[in-house]
Order: sequence, then C-alpha cells, then structure tokens
Amino acid sequence: MAEMKSIRVFSGRSHPELTEAICARLGIPVGQREIIRFSNENLLVQIEESVRECDVFVVQTSSPPVNEHLVELLIFIDALKRASARSVTAVMPYFPYVRSDKKDRPRISITARLMADLIEAAGADRVVTMDLHAPQIQGFFKIPVDHLQAGPLLAEHVRRTVDLSNAIVVAGDAGEAKDAAKFAARLRLDLAIIDKRRYAHDDNARAEHLIGDVRGRTAILIDDEIASGGTILQAADFLRREGATGVVACATHPVFTGNASERLAHSNISQLAVTDTIPLPIYKRFDQLEVLSVADLFADAIMRIHTGESVSVLFR
Repeated sequence: MAEMKSIRVFSGRSHPELTEAICARLGIPVGQREIIRFSNENLLVQIEESVRECDVFVVQTSSPPVNEHLVELLIFIDALKRASARSVTAVMPYFPYVRSDKKDRPRISITARLMADLIEAAGADRVVTMDLHAPQIQGFFKIPVDHLQAGPLLAEHVRRTVDLSNAIVVAGDAGEAKDAAKFAARLRLDLAIIDKRRYAHDDNARAEHLIGDVRGRTAILIDDEIASGGTILQAADFLRREGATGVVACATHPVFTGNASERLAHSNISQLAVTDTIPLPIYKRFDQLEVLSVADLFADAIMRIHTGESVSVLFR
C-alpha cells in the first residue's frame, strides 16, 4: 500500500515481541537497527535503513533494566532525528517512573516530569502510552500524548469468562474509583470502593471499610498495575472477609516484582487478567493468569497517527 511507504516501526530491546505483533497487525516489517552495549556500558544505536521523511515509531516499555532501556530510547530518538525522520513518536506502553508524579516527601524529584522533559529534549514529537497511574502526567509534556486505555479489552475478557449474574466491580482504593466506575458501566454492574487508611506508625495503607456490598457476590477487582502484589492480595482477602464468594482481578501492567507471581498463584484470586504492556517470562506465569495482547490497539493508534485520523475513537 502506498500509504505504508513512509512509516517505520522500530523496537528497542525492552519488548521486541510486542513490536513484532504490532508490525504484523500493520503488515510491515520491524525496522532494522543495531544496538551495541560497549564494555564501558555506553550504548550505541544505529539505524540500518533510510528513515528520511518517514513517520517513525519506537516501541520501548519500562521493564528491567528500566534505566538502561530509558537511555536507549533517548539515544534512539536522537539517532532518528539526526537521520532526518519527518516525525518520531515514542510508543511507551508502560511509562517509566509513572508513580513519581508528585512531591509527597521533602527534597525529592518529581521524576515522571523529568522523564517527560528528557523525552522532549531527545527530540520526540509525540508519545503514545497506556493507563498512566496518574492521567495528569499527560500535562507534564508540551508535545501531544495519546493515552490509550486497556479497560475495554479487559472488560470484554471478563464478559466472556466470568458469570456476571451476581458480580460487582470493586475499586482497590478511592484513587481507582473513576476507572473502576467506567469498567462497571461497560459491564452494567454495581460498583464498590475499598476505603484505605494510612497511619503514621505504619508505611502500608490498610483496607478498613467498604463502600458497597459484596456479600454473596463475585468481586471483580480493578487496578492499573500490580508490582509486589501486596495491595491486590490484601484487597482480595478483605473482600472475602466481607462476604464475597469469589474474587477475580484485572490490571493493565504486570510489573510482578520479587515473589509476586508465587504469592498471586497461591492466593484466593481465582482469575487474574493482565496485558502485555510489559514482557512476562514463563517463570512469572501461573495457572490463574491470562495475558491479553494490546498489540492491535497500539497498531491502530500508530496507523491513525500516521494517516492523520482521530485516535480518540479507540477510547470508545
């Protein structure tokens, strides 16, 4: 197709499988590049095909080693701009330092803002990301940010796999209530919210009250990411104590630090759906886990950006 001649999609080293799936959807090959890590730990990125006057998209998510992948992305963007790309879009399914979005302790960095500044300084013309922990991070940028949502994909999976005749959607805390309400509306279910409290002598927030009634119902827990698993496991235990007959859970980003996978595998969560915004090796997977691909959604966003069509339709 003629319209495909001026588009290129490249992969950083963080998630090549996702890039390959995106390119398969678009019907184009993954862009050719070479990335070298020298003995002094410096990185070199060389673009091995012409990108002159092309719309170029670089797929790089936040996965270990996070800092190296971030620097790699910045070098990638700079190399593409120096190669005369018409535009460079950073496709970042899971945004780095996304939880460092405010100054909630003395003398700390608002690191998510710093990430935005670095990406702009490198020369990116646009960013495409998914389910930011704090949507206002979009405002840290002076360039356009397309904020995709996994909610419709996760909701459709729940619709296919869970008996919704006696189910209720539960927000893990008040901050998640808005997204959980949208999720509940898609499934035409009631919404409950866990009220958490944090005390001065304890670093961990504890679930203490429930706004809503889960007794005798299947609770569908919603969150944007799972890191250590502590938050969602505590919420699941709390819901069972409140009388829920079962707990299923959905989260966009499966960070799964430490022994999170083992803890989740032996929890009372009967089903957990996540997406592939972050690569999940086999050793982190378990029987209750279902990984849904966001490749088609990102591919559609990329094509709409390239052709000048509206991206907002993907939010519906």
